[in-house]
Amino acid sequence: MPTDKSTNHTTLLPEKDNENSRGGIQVIARAASILRTLRDTQSGMSLGQIAERVGLPRSTVQRIVAALASERMIISDSQGGALRLGPEITTLAEAANYNIVEHCRLLLRELALKTGETADLSVLRGTGMIFLDQAPGSHRLRTVSSIGEVFPLTSTANGRACLAQLPEPKARQLIANEWERNQISGDIDKTLADLVKIRETGLAYDMDDHTSGISAIGFAFRDWTGDLHAISVPIPSNRFHEKRTMVETELLRTLKSTSRMIAQDITVRN
Repeated sequence: MPTDKSTNHTTLLPEKDNENSRGGIQVIARAASILRTLRDTQSGMSLGQIAERVGLPRSTVQRIVAALASERMIISDSQGGALRLGPEITTLAEAANYNIVEHCRLLLRELALKTGETADLSVLRGTGMIFLDQAPGSHRLRTVSSIGEVFPLTSTANGRACLAQLPEPKARQLIANEWERNQISGDIDKTLADLVKIRETGLAYDMDDHTSGISAIGFAFRDWTGDLHAISVPIPSNRFHEKRTMVETELLRTLKSTSRMIAQDITVRN
């Protein structure tokens, strides 16, 4: 029964209301699971494939997908087949990206000022790294990546940094898929061992692997939503070795600042 006092207020819901509340929470959790499953595929999925992946009956998935589709969070392709994330999800993602961009912009500018090199912010989306923001370096010869450009995971500093933060089965899958798409024959065990080193040191490297003449160092972090982002510093290879130690030092300082920023934001949001 409800009680209301000046120092305490407790409301006991009827049993039926409690059951409805639990049911609503369960539906939200299932919808989130379906959205995450679609987030991790680029080609779309059928109802049956989604049901198998999330471990729910097809009829349950169909009802939830229909509700999400009515809110434009899920759409089907022009033939009415494969299901994909819809435009409303993109709108929400852009709002979240705006927040992380604003949070990190000062850190990027400070990093670029201290190193003299360009500082990039990117996010792991599906099978690649998408650039969200950039603070240009002060050198006349400097690297530039377009906002919205997508980089691979296995040959870039930001991609490797994010792979190192994933569970090994997920990282293995993404690596194998990227190599298969690009007809690359690599040593998966060595690559996974390299990811362990990245987790230990906090820094990942690209030594002319992605673009000839450009090397890079970067680190990864999770924002308050759990999404993986990376801050990286690309450097023309002809001055990489002379600046490597200094850039490593500044990146590790930025990593600490980023961790504090995210922790403070989580505290505020909770």
